Amino acid sequence: MKLTKDKKILIVGLGLLGGSYAMALTKKGYTVKALTRSQSSIDYALDAGIIAAGKTGVDADMIAEADLIIFSVYPRVLIEWMEANRNLIKPGTVITDVTGVKGYTVYRIQSLIPEGAEFISAHPMAGRECLGVQNATDEIFKKANYLVVPTEKNTEEAILLCEELGRELGFARISRISPERHDEMIAFLSQLTHAIAVTLMCCNDSPDLVDYTGDSFRDLTRIAKIDDAMWNELFMCNRDELARQMDVFSETFEKMRRALKEGDTTTMRQMMRTSTERRKLFDKPQN
Repeated sequence: MKLTKDKKILIVGLGLLGGSYAMALTKKGYTVKALTRSQSSIDYALDAGIIAAGKTGVDADMIAEADLIIFSVYPRVLIEWMEANRNLIKPGTVITDVTGVKGYTVYRIQSLIPEGAEFISAHPMAGRECLGVQNATDEIFKKANYLVVPTEKNTEEAILLCEELGRELGFARISRISPERHDEMIAFLSQLTHAIAVTLMCCNDSPDLVDYTGDSFRDLTRIAKIDDAMWNELFMCNRDELARQMDVFSETFEKMRRALKEGDTTTMRQMMRTSTERRKLFDKPQN
């Protein structure tokens, strides 16, 4: 299947990411419909011109007519939805997602997909510290990475379609990665960073912190305003890999703590130089 303007796109889960997908695709001239739990989210998206139509719950007609279905829901909800409603998906439909863990979901979903349909997983590395379709914006994709997560069960045609979707959404860089490598990278780059930010906010309860803080603390803890339901699920679905990354972080932090206590400025400065050199790589403009 080619991603052409005549294809019918259905988004399941119209929150921040689902709404941002809908906004970006509608602006490009695609017809986008949505299913979500909240009628107020549907009403907002219709009034804002983000979607062409929407329903709450499960709508058999919308599902059956869709050529591309994009799931923007929690990992367990994705599995439960597919177990309950897979029979409504027509042959030839391509299905993708935005889920932040892959080993937990991808193989299970691929085993549930009806014959003739195909599930190709993806992960948009984009977001905001606010929730809901009311905060949707396609601006969050413009400097972001988009990860396509194929397995041996995927066709090259579906993989290319998923990559084309990333380009249409406006992502700056698109990469292919296996489910296992994805979960390893996400445990370090995303989940560990959120765990560190939450830990920082929980390890000092002084009411005066806000009066004394500077930009460094604000920047480091920006992601500490966290959706506990979503991030708890993501952590638990990737618990083994995240725990391993936590162990590596703890060992490295202990190395710095030991250097500080022992007055080992050689080790301390070498770690700082390594940090500076590695961080410079993130400042290079993306092509």
